[in-house]
Formats: sequence, structure tokens, C-alpha cells
Amino acid sequence: MIAFEVQDMSCNHCVGAITRAIQAVDEDARVEVDLPQHRVRIVPGRADAAMLAGAIEEAGYTPVAVAA
Repeated sequence: MIAFEVQDMSCNHCVGAITRAIQAVDEDARVEVDLPQHRVRIVPGRADAAMLAGAIEEAGYTPVAVAA
């Protein structure tokens, strides 16, 4: 599991945008979002942490890797 803290994720629109961005680079990824904790946990299918972080950044957010 790969986890990121995304402090600039503040609403359900953000959750959707991040989820779509992750699934655009890894359609098999399982994404879990904890909005109150600003955490995104991903069980990747074929993408690595750098690819997933890049997808979140391209969606306009700031991911910081944290322990899953």
C-alpha cells in the first residue's frame, strides 16, 4: 500500500479529482480516501509511488508520502 498526505484536499470534489487522476495512470488501483485526515491510500495495480504522486500533482494537489 502507498499512502500520501494531501493537506490541500478539502472537499468531495477534491476526492473525486484525485481518485480520477490516480485511476487514469493505474486503472487497477484501489483508492481509499480519508478526507478528515487528508490521507490517500492506494493499492496499486501497476503504477509505482512516483507515478501516483505525479498524477496527484498534475491534478493540482500536493502529495507527501507517509507510512501506510
